[in-house]
Amino acid sequence: MPSTENSPRPAHGRRRAPRHSRRLRRTHVLRGVLLALIGVVAFTGTGAALAYNSLQRNIDQHDLSAILGDERESEAAQPGDPAEGRAYNLLVLGSDTRVGDNADYGEAEGQRSDTTLVVHISADRSRVDVISIPRDLIVDIPSCPLPDGSSTGESSDQRFNAAFAYGGQTGDTAYAAACAILTVEEMTGLFIDDFVVVDMEGFKDMVDAIGGVEMCFEEAMVSPEANLDIAAGCQTLDGETALAVARARKGVDDGSDISRIGRQQELLTAMVEQVMAKNLLTDSSALYQFLQAATASLSTSDGIGNITSMAGLAYSLNGVGIDNFTFATVPFDWSGNVVLQNADSEALWESVVADQPLVLPPDPEATDGTATDGSGTDGTATDGGTGDETGQG
Repeated sequence: MPSTENSPRPAHGRRRAPRHSRRLRRTHVLRGVLLALIGVVAFTGTGAALAYNSLQRNIDQHDLSAILGDERESEAAQPGDPAEGRAYNLLVLGSDTRVGDNADYGEAEGQRSDTTLVVHISADRSRVDVISIPRDLIVDIPSCPLPDGSSTGESSDQRFNAAFAYGGQTGDTAYAAACAILTVEEMTGLFIDDFVVVDMEGFKDMVDAIGGVEMCFEEAMVSPEANLDIAAGCQTLDGETALAVARARKGVDDGSDISRIGRQQELLTAMVEQVMAKNLLTDSSALYQFLQAATASLSTSDGIGNITSMAGLAYSLNGVGIDNFTFATVPFDWSGNVVLQNADSEALWESVVADQPLVLPPDPEATDGTATDGSGTDGTATDGGTGDETGQG
């Protein structure tokens, strides 16, 4: 087990946006996510059967119960709302695998995932919580099934992103996601209903499909490992450059995954604003192009991978107010170049399991007792992580 002694705060610190600005950006993100879901409903309800079938074929679906056991079938999603009448938990993973079209982003063996979100939708469909899990969070990884019928051994004190790599050592994305699911379930007590994996090439195509994304940078950002070299100021990023911003870690800010999570949230905000500015929901041709790019990048479990299920989920959330969406990061303490869950993280997961509003630690920089985004003690993070020697992931 790594030392629990906290590393010192870096001299330059991590940039923290004003609280009102952070709230405003979250509102844009959440409104955009909801509108995107409703857009899927609107598009698939037009009667364009050929287009619908094309989008459905794009999605790489997998039978999760066949991998993790038939006992999960009782929880499997059905057409319409995938979990009507009960809480629903979705695991979203960003894949940094270097196979197929993704081989252009460097050489690295195995499946890799360094972006992980637990999306919890309350049973009464009045609340949505989105919790980021840092890739460098130390966890215990349970035994995970492999395609040949064997299984991996249990592994203690590993970085969280190792779970995806262990399960995906044969190159099968569904088994990689299954191991991440088992790890999340063991560390949280949650039941994960479905998974979604988004790959790098698909992300790039989504940005290009909306004509790029505008972002402003206070200073130049250079990270050779992520093929990132952009000047300070405002500019429109194409898909390749936007992907580099999302991937960059080494040589940017304090080099930690935690600071990268913040940049990814900024990028997501900018993408949503671009989608809204283009008014895709009223432009069938542009919407179809964007959905083609989005669905082509997805590997999912059978439930959420069915477009009618996505539409049903969107309808179930149609009455949810923006103020009832919450984004958070697992509360943690630094321990050298990794992070550890703390007592605040236990309280957060207990609230999710109980289907109650998120319990978050108070913000030490706030004067009104407002909860933070979930991060704990600050500190310096250095390089590290499963399979990340040749890239940023």
